[in-house]
Amino acid sequence: MPTTRLLASQVIRTARRGFTLLEIMIALAILGLLVGLAVTNLDTIFGGAQVKTVQIFVNESIKLPLTSYRIHMGDYPSTAEGLRALITPPASKADQWHGPYLADGKLPKDPWGEEYVYRYPGVKNKTSYDIFSKGPDKTEGTPDDIGNWSEEK
Repeated sequence: MPTTRLLASQVIRTARRGFTLLEIMIALAILGLLVGLAVTNLDTIFGGAQVKTVQIFVNESIKLPLTSYRIHMGDYPSTAEGLRALITPPASKADQWHGPYLADGKLPKDPWGEEYVYRYPGVKNKTSYDIFSKGPDKTEGTPDDIGNWSEEK
């Protein structure tokens, strides 16, 4: 009698080992829906990170190099000198320059591969400088510009 029981349980176990075609199709459909949702939201996920990166740069990361430059040189770089003055000394005051003021010695680019726009005196910040990215559309003066005057969204 014990041998028949053993054989019956072995038969039941082997019959339950695989998935049915219906179960596999349901799992694939659910997986397809999840992948579809993830792919459609990638732009939102990465786009938000790019905007946040620019906001951190224009509001925080560039402050120390520009302030150091101002302490040594007496004022911020002019619009004509631009951010380039942080990595190469201006000809008129080369003896006062203690740079480069940017750690890696090169001008940073925004997440869309464009150079940041710098103005001193600022148009939006009348008593200070303006620094901004032209944003994803790479066009200056549009609503997607992200500058040191921008409000966090």
